[in-house]
Amino acid sequence: MNTKREKIWNTLFCASEASDAAIGSISDAGKLSTITAKLLYNRGYTTPELVKKFFGGETTSLYDPFLLADMEKAVERIKRALDKKEKIVIYGDYDVDGVTAVSSLYLYLSGKGANVSYYIPSRDGEGYGVSSAALERFSKDGVDLIITVDTGITACEETEFAGKLGIDMVITDHHECRDVLPAAYAVVNPHRPDCPYPFKELAGVGVVFKLLCAFEGRISEERGEDKLNGIRRIFKEYADLAAIGTIADVMPIVDENRLIVMYGLDKIGSTDRLGLSALIEASSGNTTDTRSASNVARPTPHKKKKITSSYIGYGIAPRINAAGRISSASKAVELFLTDSEERANELALELCDINKQRQVEENRIAEQAYKKIEQEFDFDNGRVIVLEDDGWQQGIIGIVASRITEKYGLPSILVSFDGATRGFASDDDIGKGSGRSIKGLNLVEALSYCDDCLVKYGGHELAAGLSVERGKLEQFKEKINAFASENISEEMMNIRLDADCEIEMGDLTLENATEISLLEPFGTANPIPAFILRDAKIERIFPIGAGKHLKLVLSNSGREITAMYFGMTPQRFDFCEGDVVDVFFNVDINEYQGVKSVQMIVKDMKISESYEKALMGDVYRYEYIKGGGDYDDPENVLPTREDFALVYNVLRRESRIGHDLISEKILLSMLKSESPKGKSIGYVKMKFIMSVFRELNLCGIEEEEGGYYRFEIYFRTDKANLDKSYILKKLRSQCTVRS
Repeated sequence: MNTKREKIWNTLFCASEASDAAIGSISDAGKLSTITAKLLYNRGYTTPELVKKFFGGETTSLYDPFLLADMEKAVERIKRALDKKEKIVIYGDYDVDGVTAVSSLYLYLSGKGANVSYYIPSRDGEGYGVSSAALERFSKDGVDLIITVDTGITACEETEFAGKLGIDMVITDHHECRDVLPAAYAVVNPHRPDCPYPFKELAGVGVVFKLLCAFEGRISEERGEDKLNGIRRIFKEYADLAAIGTIADVMPIVDENRLIVMYGLDKIGSTDRLGLSALIEASSGNTTDTRSASNVARPTPHKKKKITSSYIGYGIAPRINAAGRISSASKAVELFLTDSEERANELALELCDINKQRQVEENRIAEQAYKKIEQEFDFDNGRVIVLEDDGWQQGIIGIVASRITEKYGLPSILVSFDGATRGFASDDDIGKGSGRSIKGLNLVEALSYCDDCLVKYGGHELAAGLSVERGKLEQFKEKINAFASENISEEMMNIRLDADCEIEMGDLTLENATEISLLEPFGTANPIPAFILRDAKIERIFPIGAGKHLKLVLSNSGREITAMYFGMTPQRFDFCEGDVVDVFFNVDINEYQGVKSVQMIVKDMKISESYEKALMGDVYRYEYIKGGGDYDDPENVLPTREDFALVYNVLRRESRIGHDLISEKILLSMLKSESPKGKSIGYVKMKFIMSVFRELNLCGIEEEEGGYYRFEIYFRTDKANLDKSYILKKLRSQCTVRS
């Protein structure tokens, strides 16, 4: 059963006359290194003009928001609601994209004096999307206009119901459209088939951002100003929230998104938004918890944190997301809206606490899911992993699906019937699912193929949600796997790691690393540059972070460099000091006590081809001599009594700490570090020593698959007589030169 997919390294850059000429032109025009020019070329910036645009970053590069279909109608309807003091509800989603979209639109409209409130449904109670029950409550409250953000594009029945209740709907969304659009007053979505907008990859908050640009631009024109003044005001006020939602929703960081994120990250770095500032402090561990204590001293000033897309994606976004996953997304919205520093700190700490709960629950579900997969899934024939459980928290299963897809290289869908049962399992129980896909399989298309098995579904190419009846789950599994079998090849299921190019150790300079950072912000479609370095020798290995990570010292061409391997434990690390490896990595700048240096961030590692050939040469040489072939004395094959003692002492030490299994590689590494200088024990000699131990019953030695020895140390009072060994006698006779 194949439960692990091969990691395939792919180099994006292919040298040719045309590419070399283009890279030379980019390098010369921009005064950039060849490496940076290759990175830009790989990302589609193949001329100096395109590179100049990439680095430009002017708001004038933005597209006219009124190119979005129905934008004119949306602005007109919202303006009428403001003028008439109509009651407006912003209806959003509970993820980061939805939270930032709700916050942006609420802050803007309330700042214009609107009679506005917001509503985010409960993930567990109501689930994703617009609900008729909520619409009925709004109608009773006298709501005139609902503006959806990051949701609503599939709410055809609900929009019709709202119309019957006398409520207008303006839908803003960015999810893929169905064949029929909701009959709303306005539907603003760049994915509309009839929408001429040139950039389709806006996040939900990105669509709201364009709505604000359109509205403020129109106000500027009415005042006789240049409409660009209005757009600049929107950038100044809301680019931070738009950037957070765009990064968190894994939108491509290109074109307009790149501009939004660039400006947004810059604004976050000096934010005056109390909630965001508090969350940055709390996520960095710099906030003193005063929720249950009074008069607690504030923490001492600390170094200002560099705000990057990675920091937002891994530090800030999960804490915002956690609120909607296992608590209430409204807490995250309140964080962005509050003008109280005390309340901001309280909410930020609460989100951090909720995120810790989320992590615990996520790990629990993941372990259960992995066990189910190993026991139930047919890796030889299955193409999509579909799992269900009655006790999984619905807000967590999407993250676990991501982990499963990353681990196994297959699309995965987790379905939870939590809260759907009535004390017993019933075929009409509704389970809510969350799925993640791999490149090449559009998950929304796959779910569309299974439409007759599902209650509802929606999402993006690589991530989607669904609802399914328990009684139709098996049919759904069969159907989606049938679709995937026709659309996923064996090659697609391998885990593919794309490197921009191969580089030499001499390229890893602080100057090059600094220049590479100019390509930030990184994200989807503008990934963190990845490189391959061949034939690096592992000089030293240091466990760090309580053994959760490794720090390596690698050498090549007479130079050494530090390499961090996060998430790699010593137990899982398949390499030893002295091994020669190829490294797949990102470049990073480390700063310690004011001194900057280049370091590698390792993503994957393989034994280098040349070293592997050398290792196989040792294996072949051992088998040749073992079979009776001759050898020369300088080969250092014949072991001495001191060699036997050294190996025995190493095994005895390992046995005393509870180890009875050791790999040949680790044993050789230990012997190398403990041998006298110039007298190290090589592979062939080590193999003969272990054979003699077994022959003379000095130790219990058993060879196991994969280059491992199972060993047991015997207590002896007498001195071992090595002259009794037939293996050693034969080995001496095969030596052609004796000193």
